[in-house]
Amino acid sequence: MQNTPEHISASFNAWDPSVFSFIVFAVLAAGLVAALLALSTIIMRRKDEGEKGRPYECGVIPSGSAQLSYPAPFWLVAVFFLLFDVEAVYVVSWAVSFKNLTWASWAQMTFFIGVLLLGLFWVWRKGGLEWGMKKKH
Repeated sequence: MQNTPEHISASFNAWDPSVFSFIVFAVLAAGLVAALLALSTIIMRRKDEGEKGRPYECGVIPSGSAQLSYPAPFWLVAVFFLLFDVEAVYVVSWAVSFKNLTWASWAQMTFFIGVLLLGLFWVWRKGGLEWGMKKKH
């Protein structure tokens, strides 16, 4: 009897001990989650308690609208962070496998770093790298 991938996929049996135990585990886990959700819905008290229903803000009574508009530099710093966070993941993995790279992978990584540099220049031009108070003219 051969152990080729075609033979293995053709001989799949749901009653195989490993498959059967996984199916039983999945059914029991789903049943437990459903039972706990149903039990919490049945037991939970639903009444408006006024003060307890108010959002907790570190002991300070909330006031005003909860919809704040963040200044533009906040979003520029967020884009800046994402640029370097994503870059770090790919550049480190690229550096680890540097000896095994081909010219195609070299070109792809150069293109990737070029796109990241374009993003960095965009953030720089928009003022995302300027910290502190801005002078009014």
